[in-house]
Amino acid sequence: MERLSDRVMIVTGAASGIGQATAIRLVSEGAKVLASDINAEGLAETLETANKVASEDGGECITHVADISDEADAANTVETAVEAWGRLDGIANIAGMLRSGRTHEFDLDTWNKILTVNLTGTFLMCREALPHLMESKGAIVNAASTSSSFGHPWMGAYAASKGAVWSFTQTLAVEYCKVPVRANCVAPGSVHSGITSNVTFPDDITKEEGKLIRRIMSPTGFGDPGDVASVVAMLLSDDGKHITGECIRIDGGTHA
Repeated sequence: MERLSDRVMIVTGAASGIGQATAIRLVSEGAKVLASDINAEGLAETLETANKVASEDGGECITHVADISDEADAANTVETAVEAWGRLDGIANIAGMLRSGRTHEFDLDTWNKILTVNLTGTFLMCREALPHLMESKGAIVNAASTSSSFGHPWMGAYAASKGAVWSFTQTLAVEYCKVPVRANCVAPGSVHSGITSNVTFPDDITKEEGKLIRRIMSPTGFGDPGDVASVVAMLLSDDGKHITGECIRIDGGTHA
């Protein structure tokens, strides 16, 4: 299946987890992908796997080390993709970070860092990509979270940032619908990724508080990053041409 043959895509957070799986999936469907992340070592792994799945009909991958929360880096990321292939057809903003803790003990620096990466980074990448997407009538997929619309204990900063990403994406969908540029979210939950593997909870949680963790656990077990990547690929392809302003939850029925 090569729904994305000859289309140019950017994937952020592409050194691991969902971002890595997304970059590889898009390449396997024929896209030319700029895989971006702050982690050069992880990007090398992404490139190696992407080269193995690249098709004879145009799948291709290059990597670009960047901090998407830095204005100059965000602009350079988009410029690099356009200089390499002459256009931009889609972007998947997957990069993000999560730190947990009790809200009344949470420090401001960590709060600001999470919002800067998850929200401001998404804004900067969209802002830089939009002029090119308006030319190609392309698509945006942003990474929200199940925490965007459902209470997750000890994740206040992360939930706030991802809820804002969801609202921002809805605004983009309406603002650019006449171009048209489509904008959607995916909301992963209970998916194995770099973020979920590093989740910690307060050491002193009570037995009653521990029951709250069940709110974010899937009854069907954890999914794989590829389960999210397949939905991102659909939204970036013509199969998703009548979908915009939507947030698709991918959580194994956690919040059904």
